[in-house]
Amino acid sequence: MPRFAQWTAAVAAALLLTGCGSGATGSGSGADDAKGGSRPSAAASRPTASSELPSSLTSQKLEWGRCKAAPAPGGDWQCATLEVPLDWAKPGGETIGLALIRSKATGGKRIGSLVFNFGGPGGSGISMMPSYGSMVARLHERYDLVSWDPRGVGASEGIRCRGDKSIQAAESIDVTPDDAAEEKAYFDDAAAFGEGCAKAAGKLLSHVSTTDTARDMDLMRQVLGDRKLHYFGISYGTELGGVYAHLFPKNVGRVVLDAVVDPTADSVGHAKNQTRGFQRALDDYLKSTGQDPKQGSRKIADLLKRIDAKPLPTSSGRKLNQSLALTGIVLPLYSKESWPALTTALQSARAGDGSALLSLADNYNERDASGHYGTTTHSQRVISCLDDRRRPTPQETKELLPEFEKISPVFGDFLGWDTAGWCHDWPVAGQFDHPEVSAPGAAPVLLVGNTGDPATPYEGARKMADGLGEGVGVELTWKGEGHGAYGSGSSCVDSTVNAYLLNGTVPKDGKVCS
Repeated sequence: MPRFAQWTAAVAAALLLTGCGSGATGSGSGADDAKGGSRPSAAASRPTASSELPSSLTSQKLEWGRCKAAPAPGGDWQCATLEVPLDWAKPGGETIGLALIRSKATGGKRIGSLVFNFGGPGGSGISMMPSYGSMVARLHERYDLVSWDPRGVGASEGIRCRGDKSIQAAESIDVTPDDAAEEKAYFDDAAAFGEGCAKAAGKLLSHVSTTDTARDMDLMRQVLGDRKLHYFGISYGTELGGVYAHLFPKNVGRVVLDAVVDPTADSVGHAKNQTRGFQRALDDYLKSTGQDPKQGSRKIADLLKRIDAKPLPTSSGRKLNQSLALTGIVLPLYSKESWPALTTALQSARAGDGSALLSLADNYNERDASGHYGTTTHSQRVISCLDDRRRPTPQETKELLPEFEKISPVFGDFLGWDTAGWCHDWPVAGQFDHPEVSAPGAAPVLLVGNTGDPATPYEGARKMADGLGEGVGVELTWKGEGHGAYGSGSSCVDSTVNAYLLNGTVPKDGKVCS
């Protein structure tokens, strides 16, 4: 079971409605996106100055034209390619192309570009931006909406670590091993996934870190013609935004970070945060159906154990195993509007039919009707494993399991094992324990936290505010459910964010929207 991905509740809801995956989890083992403690080395922290970049990069002209893959309706979308250094330590060396997408501002008094990152890591801005455009129509009036596929993602040298048949075969791996044989299979598969990534990515595997992408963003800002970066980061995109602010504090414009990652957590701390977050969301779901959270969670945990011992049949002929069942439970927790789908799927599974949970899992895993899988989880893994320095050994993970199980009887085992399995025997070393986000002198950054957020628990917003520094991080709280707050039904959140991005109105730190 790969680590849980971080993307907006709106995107998660769209997965359920359309069956089109945009998120992670398809092959291997893992728990989601945020890295997190020691600072990067001084060399890694030092941004490349504009004067150090060749003019062929800083003066390049983007050739906007028709997108090769037709975007969803809802805007006049254009695509272009931005050339960036493969290795930011050698800015005059080999380059790679990043795929960009934009729709020009629809009204007068244009402010500039508003750049979006939808999370993951590994989410494709090329595919997500057009479908998100209607949610930000007010912002579109005065901003060019811009997004991109970060390096190693989608159309930007996207990395595919294994083929469809291998991905489906890996779904049979028990990701909460019960004996020595299952443990060996689990870690052998994890190592094989890393080998596949190394073969597919080559030298790019060492150059897809969050720091690399933050530097790409600053070159993008320059080439787009913006003096400051106006940015909307969601989920993992908040970590990326924090790293950017640290590297380029003087270039920070109006920045919104929604569904905020805890920048103080290392890989184990992050897994614990997610275990708490998803259990909290599950508790809220159970309360909404009139169930006692403790008893309801125990029933679901028992169901998963029964499925582990005997996978359920489905209408497709495939079997629903424990890993796929948990994946199917996870997806609806990203959005309150999807909770009824979870109720239906659990009822069917208890009656012996795993079809509904399998369908939800396939949506999360980007598996279409023909058996083809997307690669978001591949990009997610290569990025997070390059970022993560702390990689617990199998023995260290076993010692952590009781703590994870205490936090959540449903998600604890999966996310506990994931701390060792996600980057097991990875081909390249991790860069840091957690990201550095301190940004003294930067303009105010608006941080939006949702009290019911499963993937990036609410506490992360305050920790990001503290990390950015006094006078920089401004926290806005929404007492809601689902992953992300903007566009999720709160007129208070939406109007506060809009006022900040459109008029520069900074709310009082600590403002609460119920």
